[in-house]
Amino acid sequence: MSLRAKFQLLRGDFQLNADLDLPADAVTAFFGPSGCGKTSLLRAIAGLDHHPHSFLQVGEQVWQDKKTFLPPHQRAVGYVFQESSLFEHLSVGGNLAYARKRAFGDTPHFSQSHLTHLLGLENLMHRRPSELSGGERRRVSMARALSVNPRLLLFDEPMSGLDAQRKKELFPYFDALHEELRIPILYVSHSADEVARLADYLVFIEGGAVAGSGSIQDMLTRLDLPLAAGPDAESLIEGTVKHWDEVYGLAQLQTAAGSFSVVHPELPCGARVRLGVAAKDVSLTLNPQSDTSILNRFPATVEALTAYGTAQMTVRLQVGDALLLARITRKSADTLGLQTGQSLYAQVKSVALLF
Repeated sequence: MSLRAKFQLLRGDFQLNADLDLPADAVTAFFGPSGCGKTSLLRAIAGLDHHPHSFLQVGEQVWQDKKTFLPPHQRAVGYVFQESSLFEHLSVGGNLAYARKRAFGDTPHFSQSHLTHLLGLENLMHRRPSELSGGERRRVSMARALSVNPRLLLFDEPMSGLDAQRKKELFPYFDALHEELRIPILYVSHSADEVARLADYLVFIEGGAVAGSGSIQDMLTRLDLPLAAGPDAESLIEGTVKHWDEVYGLAQLQTAAGSFSVVHPELPCGARVRLGVAAKDVSLTLNPQSDTSILNRFPATVEALTAYGTAQMTVRLQVGDALLLARITRKSADTLGLQTGQSLYAQVKSVALLF
């Protein structure tokens, strides 16, 4: 079930133009600087703001066009706001029961017992919201949004106000939902770390316009977008744990780029992983190296390159079926004679295991 949206939003001096065709079974992140229109677009999709000259189709059903406008209560949407917005006079169980009474359709995504287990709420059902931690409130909000049996799940900065540890605790619950849900999930954030960790598809919004959209791997490495232009530019590579080397404490990962060796506590074979590779941690060489401490070395092709400041270059590489960024000095680029289509070798000095 895909989502087709076309919005022209005008509010005072601010204008947002969005023309999107988003995938099903994916977490799509709306990402961009503060004030670019991410939340405005999410609210329009939910029907909270009515804008003429707009179109929205979810699956085969048109929710909005020139003749049709489904009000918010008729849109099968689960919405998780920045604030948990729970009913303080009801227990956790009472909040979920209230949502179930307003569920769309006859076949729920999850039974109540499975949903509470999936989000770790079994021991919280009799508590009031005031007795919950920030992370627990977010999980209850997620469960309440899912209890309405939505066809579309919306998150608006759901980790806002949480410290790094609380965010880390929430990530596995998002993973579990993503694994089991078969509906589009739209996730608004201005945090690059959250987006890299959670998103499959990325819509980059800048200055009230959609500057680009595509898979998270492609978008992070596009040299025409600001995402690859910052000091923390990185690439994402997904793979599977194939072997655990207990002698050296290394996980052997099979990825689209090739085989990676990663230092990490033992990971089960078959586990899916996502690697973050910082552009500054990738070096380039014209010839394959053997007398080096760097374990992860791959044949690569220069796909594009652009200046980064006055002294450095950002290079986009095709490595197997994956895309990789390298950040090197302009002098090194000249010494290597870098040009589009050139074959060489990429050396990855370190990686971050995102999940």
